[in-house]
Amino acid sequence: MALGLNRHLLASGLPKELITACTTTTYQYPRHFSVLNRPLPNYEGHVPLTRLEKTGLAIGSAVYSLYNPYRADLIAALGEATATPYFIYRLRDAMLSDPTGRRILRDRPRISSKTLSMEHLRSLPENSVGRTYVGWLDREGVSPDTRDSVKYIDDEECAYVMQRYRECHDLYHALTGLPIFREGEIALKAFEFANTLLPMTGMSLASVITLKPTERKRFFQIYLPWAMDNGVKSKEVINIYWEEQLGRNVESLRVELGIDKPVDMRDIRKKDRARRKAEKEAKERSGDSLGIN
Repeated sequence: MALGLNRHLLASGLPKELITACTTTTYQYPRHFSVLNRPLPNYEGHVPLTRLEKTGLAIGSAVYSLYNPYRADLIAALGEATATPYFIYRLRDAMLSDPTGRRILRDRPRISSKTLSMEHLRSLPENSVGRTYVGWLDREGVSPDTRDSVKYIDDEECAYVMQRYRECHDLYHALTGLPIFREGEIALKAFEFANTLLPMTGMSLASVITLKPTERKRFFQIYLPWAMDNGVKSKEVINIYWEEQLGRNVESLRVELGIDKPVDMRDIRKKDRARRKAEKEAKERSGDSLGIN
């Protein structure tokens, strides 16, 4: 049939080049994405990974960050490796469905010491969001410049969403008053999980096994119920345009978002240490009076 078609075309007097183009089919098979054939990056710093590589990254970073929860690079890698294919898109869609979230996605603001003047924040009223934020940074001895750049999420817009979440993390700390030591981080991760549903925040709760018995008891009795209740009932914190809220009263923002500030963790730990010290001293005095020591 093909031979007859070619003869018919040749007899038609059409140019030979046109006949060749019409009767020749070229099939192009794209090379499969593998470690030996990576696509070009979708944005600056992007590192495309295969599914197998992402799985390995997720498992490895989860295990090692459990042993060392202060390895921010491992926690960042875990967050990116487990955010796709569903959860980061859900968070992006939550921003797209909110007017403020859409503006954030359009403007792409970044949070660092280059974009926010720490001196200006210190000059704001005492109960303002900005003053509360910089006061928390000073008290905890941390900087807004310590957040790793996203590199393992393929979609460029979703990569920004993850970057925004990451850079706003300390503002969530300031809003809730939770400190950066392990007990405070786990409590905030529980809140973030209930609010954002990012798997990494939920997986971080496994670190509760590394807490001391008194801390673990306090987490389950006080901070986990607070985190679940407030994380679920409050508005999506990813949609807060923090740069526009810095001069606002922090308590009015908590009310608008539906977030109740938890019990002061530093204060409760201080009282617990004082109680245990008093009990120890009382026990020693009791032993002395009985002639045991």
